[in-house]
Amino acid sequence: MRVERARYFLAAVRTGSLRSAAAACGVSQPTIGQQLTTLEEELDAVLLTRNRGGVRPTPAGEALVGPLTRLVAAEDAVREAALASNGTYQGRVTIGGGSATVETIVAPVMGRLLTDHPGLRFSVREGSSADIERAVMAGDLDLAVATTPDGPAPGGLARRQLLTAPLVIYTRPDHPLTRRHEVTWDDLGQWPIVTMRPGTVMHQRLRRHLPDAEVMVEAMSAGTVRTMAAEGAGVGLLAHFGTRPPPTGLVRFPLADAEPVEVSLVQRVDSQPSRSSVVVRRLIIARADELSGRPG
Repeated sequence: MRVERARYFLAAVRTGSLRSAAAACGVSQPTIGQQLTTLEEELDAVLLTRNRGGVRPTPAGEALVGPLTRLVAAEDAVREAALASNGTYQGRVTIGGGSATVETIVAPVMGRLLTDHPGLRFSVREGSSADIERAVMAGDLDLAVATTPDGPAPGGLARRQLLTAPLVIYTRPDHPLTRRHEVTWDDLGQWPIVTMRPGTVMHQRLRRHLPDAEVMVEAMSAGTVRTMAAEGAGVGLLAHFGTRPPPTGLVRFPLADAEPVEVSLVQRVDSQPSRSSVVVRRLIIARADELSGRPG
């Protein structure tokens, strides 16, 4: 059995759609459909049910998610060891992302690779999700880790969901909102707000729910949002990644009726990534799994 077919099956289960799975794997939809049919024939089991709403695993398919995940992980480990041993960790990989995704996902991956493979170099660009996706499309970036804008990916781009992050509020401990049992969008709209600049998913969400909100600061980074909130410029609104406690002088709590934001790995559909880019991509996915509490 070819391990690629296991990857296609897991992508279909993860995305719930053959079209999305094909985009995430960089192949055509007919190709992934044919390969999944072949996998079912090899295993003599129906693994997916298909309907207009997408695909979902059968009981046999659900039983195989764990073993096939371990199979894919084993092949990845073999490939990574081979690449490291023959000096493939060379050259430069260009990565884009928002300030929060770079801090929590990209930076740990860079730290690990630069320690183990000093010949590998990175170029990292921070920006809004819209700007970063345009840079990937233009070929200026090999890949990106960015919060996912509303709507489908632009033609030629593939988004692979990595994790979701809740929307949270940062305030000083003496702020009146801290005395509420929960805080909703309506509650937030009564106060000056500090959040990310236009073009970001956070700004998009804020304007969708509170078009008349008083925005005091439109920041370039999540760190600036937290600093401004600590100085009393307004209530900070951000997506929360990881498990770090809030900075000194701030409290953090969820926005109760807000949908979480998605974080995606973004690449061109027609790209042919370098070996080093492939390794970086795998480590980014592993880091996202770690943050989400999923088994690697």
